[in-house]
Amino acid sequence: TFDDFQKMDIRVSTIVAAEKVAKTKKLLKLTVDTGIDTRTIVSGIAEHFTPEELVGKQVLVLVNLAPRELKGILSQGMILMAEDANGALSLMQPAKPVKDGSTVK
Repeated sequence: TFDDFQKMDIRVSTIVAAEKVAKTKKLLKLTVDTGIDTRTIVSGIAEHFTPEELVGKQVLVLVNLAPRELKGILSQGMILMAEDANGALSLMQPAKPVKDGSTVK
């Protein structure tokens, strides 16, 4: 419902660091500037993106998820992606650069 959508806190964030998670094929450890803080997000996108191509990118982050531990790393949010019919992922990004912390309405 629309009320459920309004509960989601989605913010423009910049990926400031990225690295592969040891002993995994799919996980990347991302450090993102959400405009309200800097946090770690673990994302299963390593088969689609290299850490180097992600650093500096603005992305949309769901920031009000409960933290979850993955492979011993506390993940504090979720990067939003689009997946096409073939399983390829695309980053959800603003059309032009905006200030980190800007909200999605």
